[in-house]
Amino acid sequence: MAQHSRLSTALPPSAPARESTGHLFLRAHIVLLLFCVFAHTAIFNLLGADGAGAVLGVLILGTLGLAIPRIALARPARFPWRRMPWTALGYTALALLSVSWSGWPWATLLTWTLQAAITVVALFIAFTLSWHEIVRALSSALKWILGLSLLLELWVALVMRHPLLPFFSELPAGKPDPHWYWVRGDLFDGGRVQGIVGNSNTLGILCAFALVVFALLYAQGARRRRALLVWIVLAAFFFLRAGSATAYASFAVGALVLVAALLMRRTRTPRGRTRLYALFTALALLGAAAAWFGRDVLFGALGKSSDLTGRLEIWRKVWARAVERPVFGNGFSSPWVPWDPAFHDWIIDHRITVFMAHNMWLDVFLQLGLIGVMLIAIAFLAFAWRAWFFAVDRPRWDLVQDRPYAALSLLPTILVAMLLVLGLAESTPIMLWGWLLLILLSFKMKISPFVGSGPGEGAPPQSRRRTA
Repeated sequence: MAQHSRLSTALPPSAPARESTGHLFLRAHIVLLLFCVFAHTAIFNLLGADGAGAVLGVLILGTLGLAIPRIALARPARFPWRRMPWTALGYTALALLSVSWSGWPWATLLTWTLQAAITVVALFIAFTLSWHEIVRALSSALKWILGLSLLLELWVALVMRHPLLPFFSELPAGKPDPHWYWVRGDLFDGGRVQGIVGNSNTLGILCAFALVVFALLYAQGARRRRALLVWIVLAAFFFLRAGSATAYASFAVGALVLVAALLMRRTRTPRGRTRLYALFTALALLGAAAAWFGRDVLFGALGKSSDLTGRLEIWRKVWARAVERPVFGNGFSSPWVPWDPAFHDWIIDHRITVFMAHNMWLDVFLQLGLIGVMLIAIAFLAFAWRAWFFAVDRPRWDLVQDRPYAALSLLPTILVAMLLVLGLAESTPIMLWGWLLLILLSFKMKISPFVGSGPGEGAPPQSRRRTA
């Protein structure tokens, strides 16, 4: 006969599951690695080329040491080989093959080794971390860049009170070109600031990335939201003070893509989406036409001369060499190795040997010809296509049709739009952190098509599960 009892038959309460020490160490290692990749110029200005190479080499070897056991434990048969970003990997393979016809073979081998290492690192991060962990790692790395940039700018402006040269060298008797400085000390003088990366354009685009990452984390409901607001203010301050026209244009296009994605999310019928696509196409064509015919006014508003601050002359020289071997190119080298005879004193800007074409498409055409251009175009097109539907399609893997959208799913489509705009005036989307973002996000979207839950994704750690 059943009897009432005040005693509970449930299991005793237990503490929530904690992340293992090994996984915490893995995440810390990835944050340090991302910081060194995004702020590679800071490592170079501090330690020189050999020191920067040694630091990056140690970190990559450490990554391999962490990756091989994890892939082995997951069993190679379970590794998503078929979902690899094969077009981008084909571009990397073509870059290695180009050593056989390269006009600068040693530069090809050196830079290809760096490109291959970045590729392996990006694949490893995508395979081992969830979407939330990846965004938090990006956020942490960008916070370190912003925080150290503020400290360095304050130190140069208030303590040193004169510009800082790389390697903490003494200022020469004659005044060097301002482009040689690591930090010019203009934090309180109204000039452009360079931050720890030593370049206003790089600082500006990294601040634009930071604004996107921090804002999406805030919308997702991450913890310490007040602290995130402080970081957003600091990123906005450096973004404006960097004064980078390229960063402004990239951020503006990213904002327009965000608005388009949010409008598409609110549309419930195929007919409504078709109308929006037609509207977006018309607006894009009108915007492109207005930018082309009003380019002089636009360049003036952005503080650029009609020759894009010397870029047209760089493009003419690169084009002249590229058309000599238009099919397979002259050989891979991203970036150009400035001490190689083929590049040394070839294009000089402010008494500095230029190390890229300042246009990723022209740079690829120079290095790997039309074949390389087609491969990189397909890689970015596939990235943009998948990122768009990753952002605008409602998460669904079963019969449930009304799952809420995740704010973080907007990140890839905004970043790819910003990278494509950046690629019109810089070559960084095919080098270092630009290449890392291409491989990382492309692979992650293929193996984890949902944020926070569903196939290929675990529960969001330390999140309130808010949606946008």
